[in-house]
Amino acid sequence: MQLTPQDQSRIAAAVATAETRTAGEIYCVVAPRGSAYREVPIVWATLLALGLPPLALLAGFRPRAIEGLLGGWTVGHELAVGHTVLAALAAYIGLQLAVFILVLLAMMIPAVRRFATPGPLKTERVRRAALDQFLSHGLHQTQDRTGVLIFASLEERRAEVIADETIYLAAPPQVWEEVVALLVTGLRSGDLAGGYLAAIARSGDILAAHVPPRATNPNELSDRIVVLDER
Repeated sequence: MQLTPQDQSRIAAAVATAETRTAGEIYCVVAPRGSAYREVPIVWATLLALGLPPLALLAGFRPRAIEGLLGGWTVGHELAVGHTVLAALAAYIGLQLAVFILVLLAMMIPAVRRFATPGPLKTERVRRAALDQFLSHGLHQTQDRTGVLIFASLEERRAEVIADETIYLAAPPQVWEEVVALLVTGLRSGDLAGGYLAAIARSGDILAAHVPPRATNPNELSDRIVVLDER
């Protein structure tokens, strides 16, 4: 899901048009993902490596060394028993290591990692990424604190709208849920440009109703959408 140069031009034009009716400043950013989620594969691999071998034993799976320790015939000599114990432990540890490696390899597949990442964690990371963009692009430094960020994260198919202090106090917070819903609809349907255009149009209506233009209404932020690189 990419934005062509033509799409980016359409989005910039939509932002410019929306801002003619308000003192608000609309800024758009699209990111490939909200986070790399590097801890997710490690957590899943550790949990499954610890949990699956005991479950396999309870279900009847018996590697030969473990079978000898848990009920098969063993030699009664102390040295032989010691060897049996060591072999059983080695088999068990080997099973855990195999599970750990296989899960890590599976998690390298983006679709698998995306499926295994909990929804609340995705939401939190996308929100944090949006806030980072809000601050790094100086939306909090507009003249009357009128910046509005429209942010989309492609991998998670999630969106965030962050409004600065003046906008937040003027417009009911619930109305921005409509903007988020419009953008998410575009993300899920594969029409990213259409989602942004709809979100910008609705944002313009909200801002025009609650934050009318000033007598002098300079354009303080770029109208062009920022497309972040893969990281």
